[in-house]
Amino acid sequence: MADGASHEPSLDSVEVPPVETAYRRIATAQPPQQSARLIRRAREFEPRSMSLELPVVWDRASGFQVEDAQGNRWLDFSSGIFVANVGHGHPRVTNAISEMARRPLLHTYAFLSEPRQRLAEKLVALTPPHLDTVLLLTTGAETTEAAIKFCRLHGLEARPEKLGIVSLTYGFHGKTMGAQTAGGRPEAKRWIGRLDPNFHQIPLPYAPLCPWGHPEGEACDAQCFERGMGGLEADGVDLDTIAGFLVEPYQGWSAAFLPDAFVRAMRAWADEHDALLVFDEVQSGIGRTGRFFAHEHFGVEADLVCSAKAISSGLPLSAVIGRRELIDVDDSFHSTHGGNPVCCAAALANLEVIEEEGLVERASATGRVLEKRLREAASRFAEHAPRVEGRGLVWAIHLVDPDTGELDAALGDVVIERAMRKGLLLIRTGTGTIKIGPPLIIPEQAALEGAAVIEESIAEAVSERRAAAA
Repeated sequence: MADGASHEPSLDSVEVPPVETAYRRIATAQPPQQSARLIRRAREFEPRSMSLELPVVWDRASGFQVEDAQGNRWLDFSSGIFVANVGHGHPRVTNAISEMARRPLLHTYAFLSEPRQRLAEKLVALTPPHLDTVLLLTTGAETTEAAIKFCRLHGLEARPEKLGIVSLTYGFHGKTMGAQTAGGRPEAKRWIGRLDPNFHQIPLPYAPLCPWGHPEGEACDAQCFERGMGGLEADGVDLDTIAGFLVEPYQGWSAAFLPDAFVRAMRAWADEHDALLVFDEVQSGIGRTGRFFAHEHFGVEADLVCSAKAISSGLPLSAVIGRRELIDVDDSFHSTHGGNPVCCAAALANLEVIEEEGLVERASATGRVLEKRLREAASRFAEHAPRVEGRGLVWAIHLVDPDTGELDAALGDVVIERAMRKGLLLIRTGTGTIKIGPPLIIPEQAALEGAAVIEESIAEAVSERRAAAA
């Protein structure tokens, strides 16, 4: 699978047709010259990695819409990369932040504050009952690093060699050393040098990438898990040294959920071999998929859950949620800004909004409407858009080159650029998928309008591709 993450969008302003609807407004060239100047200036002082997104300079964001200083307004299908599940700038969240800052109470290190205590209690109340302990941290990568540590410490109680971590090819768990070692993209690990031999990957159970030639359209199942573990054993891995599994319910680039039978086989294997099952829910959690945590769709119990992004609706906060005996294994584990009182106050308000406004159920209901419209749109371009994956309010349209069947990152970049010019913000994956994740508060009509813009944008991109090939 190609990785086009290094594509740098053009800053040349292009005159585009004006747009004015209830949800979108485009009134200037794209990007506006003022935005292009700011981005060029930022590029002088920031690394290239910070200038690979669409050339939109956010000035304010409210609900499910984003505006720039020139009065352009975008319908946001990104949620700030799955952060603003309750919408941007929800009044309950902003008021909680303001009240805590005015108290004033900005930092407590490991000393307790009331917001931290209340947040931990709330998270336990919202998660499956066997998950009874919360470790608050700052970033998603911190949580996956912590989960790896807890798996290994648990394994060491059984035997000195029980350090193995199994994850999936193509997976992503963060950009720190341990998290990236657990990730499933070899090209992302070159900087690490000699890799820890206790990290292992088994194939992602996704038919188009199946190493065993799984027939397209046929579901992956428990056999795929058994083959993967058998492959490790054939490569000389002592399976009794496996301490835990670290997996995403769906991988971020694809929105394709792991098959139920695959996950259940993993759970059964972990139980039999005294290994832990960790779900990386940094992106998928907090109501996004129509369940509070996405792994609840599988009907299995997690030992540890990693949560971040939407947990606070915009401030740096994350959490590992798990069984007490697993997290208490290291009583020195805390983080300088973990459980920051301002972030905790925001997160508590955020979770109350999700409960009181029924956003988990709303994600499921709106998701069904959006799914139908996205599948209709993709069906118009079946040779270029053969797959639509997702659940709740996370979706991805998979774009491919009809001649090769490979994911088409270049076509995906054109589609999201065209959508931007029409007043719709999409998530750029750099892989050839159009990733969709609006705030859970989005009205059905706004979701449908966004889907129509995607259809128009694919039509334009495919037409340009065909014209260039003629």
